[in-house]
Amino acid sequence: MADTTKHFQIHTNVLSDMKAFFSVIRTRRSVVFAYGCMLSFIAFTIFLAFNPNGSSSPWLNNFFTSNSTSEKSQYSSFFSYFFPNSQSSVDSTEELNTTRSFNHSSESPERKEIVGRNQSDILNSTHSLVKEERNGTGKDLEKGKKENLKTGSLKKCDIFDGKWVRDDSYPLYREGSCSFIDEQYNCFLNGRPDRDYQKLRWQPNGCNIPRLNATDMLERLRGRRLVFVGDSLNRNMWESLVCILKNSIKNKTKVYEASGKHEFRTQKFYSFVFEDYNCSVEFSWSPFLVQEWEIAGVNGTTKETLRLDLIEKSSSSYKQADIIIFNTGHWWTHEKTSKGKDYYQEGSHVYEELNVVEAFRKALTTWGRWVDANVHPNRTLVFFRGYSATHFSGGRWNSGGQCNTETEPIKNETYLEPYPSKMTAFESVMRGMKTPLLYLNITRMTDYRKDGHPSVYRKQNLTQEERRSPERFQDCSHWCLPGVPDAWNELLYAQLLLML
Repeated sequence: MADTTKHFQIHTNVLSDMKAFFSVIRTRRSVVFAYGCMLSFIAFTIFLAFNPNGSSSPWLNNFFTSNSTSEKSQYSSFFSYFFPNSQSSVDSTEELNTTRSFNHSSESPERKEIVGRNQSDILNSTHSLVKEERNGTGKDLEKGKKENLKTGSLKKCDIFDGKWVRDDSYPLYREGSCSFIDEQYNCFLNGRPDRDYQKLRWQPNGCNIPRLNATDMLERLRGRRLVFVGDSLNRNMWESLVCILKNSIKNKTKVYEASGKHEFRTQKFYSFVFEDYNCSVEFSWSPFLVQEWEIAGVNGTTKETLRLDLIEKSSSSYKQADIIIFNTGHWWTHEKTSKGKDYYQEGSHVYEELNVVEAFRKALTTWGRWVDANVHPNRTLVFFRGYSATHFSGGRWNSGGQCNTETEPIKNETYLEPYPSKMTAFESVMRGMKTPLLYLNITRMTDYRKDGHPSVYRKQNLTQEERRSPERFQDCSHWCLPGVPDAWNELLYAQLLLML
């Protein structure tokens, strides 16, 4: 009986030990199996992350794609999902991706519609690639880099909503120092006695724009073509930029007009070369952006028309430029265009009468289609500069309008003009374009500056009639240089800091 009991106890102990042993094995096998499943899942996930085309499953694609407004890569989505502490580094990468590089990438950027006049909308709607890193030396370049670090607020700021403030550190170049200023804009040499119009700086309400650093801007333009296309107001801005950039060059002989021209109103095309930077700043005359035309009139005569359906002839010469700044508007205020009688043409049809704003919209639609078809958004950055305000008092530009007594800007907003209907028409065209545009909406900022025009100081050698009655021959459309167009170029520079 004792042996039986002893045998039973031994058998029971053996069974208990075996159960405990297999229980341990089962537990370890479960753990091993669980870890194996987790490692397999992670390996499979990494495979999908680095091979997004390896699966055609919409469910998987949706699972590993972020639903946020700023699209992340699948790689970034994966790590942000499992390692939330890495979010800041992912966000930093996204911020870099909001700038644009013009390195002739074969990948087309996403094209988005530009809505509204607010600069933040325009900047946020322009698709960008990763910003080029630029290595420069010298104090000016280092200063430019520091200024670039301050531009984050520009992305959310309407830089065209602001006021003019006095700043005695201006102008950006000394009056009378730039031989490239056309006589029409050289108010200092033409005898204008006051100087306060040169001492005003544009100050946006929501942010600060950096002072234009000419050396830094030339570095950003290195190896590139920048072309202004439009009327004499774009020539005004072009001459301003040439003078600003030239002022930073020590050896002035390395800045020259490519064909040796010295007068800047007689020809339709000019190109200033900055030899040390292998870049050019050019101007192409095109007051309408569409073609001026002639048709047969009565008794063997010819009749001038404006072809609203044809882009202007010189467009092929600049369509591959790196930066193009377009404008049009002032020639649409002349008698033929404003009346619109027997002047506007589409195909063989000449309109007996057509409203000027509708004609303007048709012309810009033709221009917009040409830009979409001919300007590659990876290669070329496209700007459109808005309408520059005029200040003729007591008559129009050709009927005795005056501004020669104005020495201060408008300070009361109630005296500003309504927003031009032509610019509203342009904005509707812009919204329908595929190519990303940057809108230099300078209309309001120029409306304040009734003090900045050449007025009677538009030329040195007056005719006898002009001497007898100088107030009858005034320029209240264009701007003295140094002066208001320098501020337009500072706004251009602020945007290039974000884009180049």
